[in-house]
Amino acid sequence: MLDAKRIYKGIRWRVKKLLKPIRKPISKIMKFYHFRIMYPGCYRKYAKQPLDEKKVVFIEVRMPYITDSFELIFNKVASSKEYTAVPHYLRMSFVGRREYVRRCKSMIRDVATAKYVFLNDSSNVLACLPMRKETIVTQLWHACGAFKKFGMSTADLIFGDNRKTLKKYPYHNNYTYVTVSSPEIVWAYEEAMSCENKKGVVVPVGTSRTDVFYMDDRKQKAFNRLYETIPQAKGRKVILYAPTFRGRVANAKAPDRLDIDKMCDRLSDEYVLLIKQHPFIKEKTKINSKSGKFAFDVTSDMNIEDLLFVSDICISDYSSLVFEYSLFERPMLFFAYDLDEYYDWRGFYYDYRDFVPGPIFTDTDSMIAHIENIDSSFDRQQVTEFRNRFMSACDGHATDRILELVFGKKDM
Repeated sequence: MLDAKRIYKGIRWRVKKLLKPIRKPISKIMKFYHFRIMYPGCYRKYAKQPLDEKKVVFIEVRMPYITDSFELIFNKVASSKEYTAVPHYLRMSFVGRREYVRRCKSMIRDVATAKYVFLNDSSNVLACLPMRKETIVTQLWHACGAFKKFGMSTADLIFGDNRKTLKKYPYHNNYTYVTVSSPEIVWAYEEAMSCENKKGVVVPVGTSRTDVFYMDDRKQKAFNRLYETIPQAKGRKVILYAPTFRGRVANAKAPDRLDIDKMCDRLSDEYVLLIKQHPFIKEKTKINSKSGKFAFDVTSDMNIEDLLFVSDICISDYSSLVFEYSLFERPMLFFAYDLDEYYDWRGFYYDYRDFVPGPIFTDTDSMIAHIENIDSSFDRQQVTEFRNRFMSACDGHATDRILELVFGKKDM
């Protein structure tokens, strides 16, 4: 049995080696076939059917459920007697190629006859379709503000494809509207989505997901959830550590420089530490037993909205959640130990050191010292100015404005 396994592995290794020189050309051919022939052809076939004025398609590119970017609008449509909400979960980078293609074709079948389409992430599948003029495509995006670069803004950076490829196979196309959190950042989205010559596509009507932060019942539920999940948080303040991922989506890794044990030694009498990893991270944070009553990985236990509600201090790095957190006008700390590398890898729309609304740290010790003196070191005015600049359209009524923009009415 052992010999058979060795033989199989040896044959598999030799086959891979033989196929390596032709793998790239085959990949290019298949990409051309999918995005220039199959997906557009599939769309044209189903677009011959009449348009369904009441069909509203929601496209989740990666996640297997309706995420916070869609939640409020999806619920409005789903509870409406006038419209039909049709969700699709593509699971890009999370399922095999055949299954992904199957899901894309199923999505295209619905999009071809839908009057309304919503998405909250980039999709080169939707972007390649010869969309009928009657369909209104609204990009809600999954983040507020304009922090790290994406889309066409990453052309020729390590993170992004080269400019020629991004133009040949765009990720951002066919949009009727792109909703953003303030007028300040319209230029960044126009650049990222190649909308510079399409004025009026990027509209600063606010970000739907931020409306929940103005709901008192959501705040109470968030604290109830916290104490139910982490009883040790009662009577203590909450530090939220919510970094973004490193690397590419398919093999996303969590940063590992935070010294949790040191934080426990000096802060555990007054605080608990809640760790929320990016949704692309598959492994939980390793927490030593000595810090087990201080630090908790709540990635799968609490959503980010609830965590922002209950946190007294937020530590992040390059995550756009700091825009949402600025609505609470609470302290933010930036643990950016690899800032220079990240500049080369992906880059930012604004100079990081002048832009972030809080102090930048490269080691745990100095960050702990700052937290120990947070009452005197916190600059609230800096956060307020940040909020006014980047979140001015997020006032609790963004969803109403988006519904009026897309459907012509606030109430469904």
